[in-house]
Amino acid sequence: MRETLLTPELRNLLAADVRKADPTVTADIAARGVGQMAAFLVAGSRTHLPLSPSELVDTFWHAFILRTEAYGEFSQRVAGCMIHHRPELLERSEHGGAKAVRQRTIDAIAAAGFAVDLGFWPELDVADCNQCHAGCHDSPKSA
Repeated sequence: MRETLLTPELRNLLAADVRKADPTVTADIAARGVGQMAAFLVAGSRTHLPLSPSELVDTFWHAFILRTEAYGEFSQRVAGCMIHHRPELLERSEHGGAKAVRQRTIDAIAAAGFAVDLGFWPELDVADCNQCHAGCHDSPKSA
């Protein structure tokens, strides 16, 4: 299914955009990252529960948002409306901590029929806090 979400040309453009911004991203990581980002967006469009991208997946999402026409078309096609990027604080008592949100995200991706590439979701073992609602992972880097 992921191959039909984005044209090969758009997949290549997004991978190139991320690699240009961060030359340490390999061609393999870029190709896989585009797929995980698309899977995350589709999964988020199929649930009312807040999901959160990993820091790396969020990098690909930001690259996609900058291609506004393609991003708008994709959003409309998979969600029926614009998929907005909303970095928000989540109430822990209502949504759980970071681990709960990340697990919910991975479960939603799998439930949407996508393979979860765990290399893109390293925060499963982070501290149990969260600053995100279907938006950016913007926590300070730990020392």
